[in-house]
Amino acid sequence: MGFTRGFTRRFPPLKLLSDEQVEQIHRGMLQVLWTTGVHIEHERALKLFEQNGCKVDHDDMRVRIPPALVEECLRNAPSSFPAPARDPSRTLMIGGNNLALAVAPGHKTVDSTTWEPREATRKENYDAVRVLDALPTVHFFSPYTPYFGFQGVPACMAMPESLAARIRNSSKFQCVGFSNDSEVFAIEMAKAVGIEILGTCAWAPPLALYRDAVESTFRIVEAGFCLRVVGGQVMGGTSPASIAGAIVTNNAEVIAGLVLAQLIRPGTRVLCKDFTAPMNMSSGAPAFGGIEIALHNAATSQLFQRYGVPLDNTTAYPNSKLPDYQSATEKAFRVMSAGISGGNTMLFHGSVHGELTHHPIQAILDDDMAGMIGRFMEGVEVSTESLAIDLIEKVGPVPGHFMNAAHTRKWWKQEQFVPKTSDRLTYPEWQTSGKKTCLDYARARMDDLLATHKPMPLTSSQEEAVERVLEEARTYYLKKELITSDEMRQYRESMKSPNYPFE
Repeated sequence: MGFTRGFTRRFPPLKLLSDEQVEQIHRGMLQVLWTTGVHIEHERALKLFEQNGCKVDHDDMRVRIPPALVEECLRNAPSSFPAPARDPSRTLMIGGNNLALAVAPGHKTVDSTTWEPREATRKENYDAVRVLDALPTVHFFSPYTPYFGFQGVPACMAMPESLAARIRNSSKFQCVGFSNDSEVFAIEMAKAVGIEILGTCAWAPPLALYRDAVESTFRIVEAGFCLRVVGGQVMGGTSPASIAGAIVTNNAEVIAGLVLAQLIRPGTRVLCKDFTAPMNMSSGAPAFGGIEIALHNAATSQLFQRYGVPLDNTTAYPNSKLPDYQSATEKAFRVMSAGISGGNTMLFHGSVHGELTHHPIQAILDDDMAGMIGRFMEGVEVSTESLAIDLIEKVGPVPGHFMNAAHTRKWWKQEQFVPKTSDRLTYPEWQTSGKKTCLDYARARMDDLLATHKPMPLTSSQEEAVERVLEEARTYYLKKELITSDEMRQYRESMKSPNYPFE
């Protein structure tokens, strides 16, 4: 089977910390896990930790993990692993010198002229997935993508419906979240279609893991799938305000999750996420665009290169409310720092503002930015041919030039990344061709992709299996009274389109 590796960094990673500083942070993390411990609200997990040499206070649900067990579990976790996609040519190899980018989802869509948020329609959700499937720098799909739900869908069905939309409209690798046992239906849907998924274990900082997250971990690991362990701290709120202190707490959380996964099944494929943002001290909200996140990610990358475990960097959410200069700078610093410091994955494409809004036009703009970062990561080739000494000798000084050389025809295509939405016209060309902006080009590219891109379809039996699992989920949540009879009536009404499930 062939693999895609996203972007490959071809030079040594950036190092912010000395070797001694890396060891100081590592020792601090081990001390927190052994002396402070973590709070885990799950009796089966508590017993499993206890059976493996941890100190467990069942009344307080506190687990203290010995350093030797942490080190052993880090050794057991693969340093890289395959993430199989429905289309085998899109299967990812996560880890090593590779950076794979995914979708940064939002709760709502936005009006593409006013940039005001609103709930997406079913068609907008499905169309956005098609656009993302077409973008070459979207290497895999994250949970909730692209929206946390869409019109007509009860909240408890948002995750199953989201996964169904992504499976129907994309053959790339899929990541799933958990809520109200949604991972049960995600596992069933994946098996029915014959794919693998990346499940999620999400902590509640500081240092707490609630029952639903632990249940998700057991279910995903026992199904034989890979697991993403997520923190989610805010520096100054749910972690120390200092970057070093926040690395200690984040690493303590996600590595405790890794330990749990390895105790359930040694050798489980684990992707640890550094999902950290500083607090805006004037409002209490996360400062998603802060440069401190890039510093935190880059330093954490050094720790995870020591551990030999793949790292998912903090999602590239901007604080800007529309695609503008602020958005571009906040996103660019984050994805560039991830690429050059050794991060392995990042949720990047499409976020307009924080976790609140997403739009395919933004994802198309991000596709160009990702392409530029990928080109930078390739570095500079130095060879006899690229040095071009013989050609320089042949051309000589002025009036010689290189425009008609075969070397030029070959190497400009190899060396230059050509964006699809950036304006590279001369000023006179721009004035006479409508004075288009990058947003104009992105809108045109979105229309073209929706008109021409045809995702790999499911077979009829796979489509029937997806709909069967969705119906099982609807029945389950109706019986649990998480969907009222009135909500179900409206839900059924929304599915009566002749082009269901696509609109």
